[in-house]
Amino acid sequence: MESFATLIKNRRSTRKFTDQLLSPEQVELILKAALMAPASKRKNPWQFIVVEDKEMLAKLAGCKPAGASFLESCAMAVVVMANVMESDVWVEDASIASIYMQLQAEDLGLGSCWCQIRNRQTEDDTDANVYVRNLLDIPYQLEVLSIIGFGYKDQERKPFDEDHLQWEKIHLGTFKLPEENKEV
Repeated sequence: MESFATLIKNRRSTRKFTDQLLSPEQVELILKAALMAPASKRKNPWQFIVVEDKEMLAKLAGCKPAGASFLESCAMAVVVMANVMESDVWVEDASIASIYMQLQAEDLGLGSCWCQIRNRQTEDDTDANVYVRNLLDIPYQLEVLSIIGFGYKDQERKPFDEDHLQWEKIHLGTFKLPEENKEV
């Protein structure tokens, strides 16, 4: 395992994957990471659908006109949902579980990419949540937040360049405009 600082620096969105399948052990570790994610009041409102079938991955890639095509070539996708009747912070809880999976994938040397579903539409203006719900028989009380694609990287991306950190977005004590922060 890499240090956490190295892990977050190296984790970049991967949109090009090889044809190599994931091992059952890799899939288990990714899913364990999701299930160990913190959740408000430990309600764990999230649910996950694992999709490895190439035909279904191709259908899921049609969930929106841009930013989803990579799903067709990934080895596995995890549809991240949450029960809106169980928690008022389901978006936050499901988001944390999503990034836990992505960090676990990076630690395994795998690539991943987030595909936003919530508040997005398909090419024909169907709600993307409804589109995915209909494809996968998802019950009404579950909202789809995202689909995370996983696989072996077919592209290498440079680690995050720390020279591009936006330190101006950090405020000490109170909010200050960038010109006021120059005094610090």
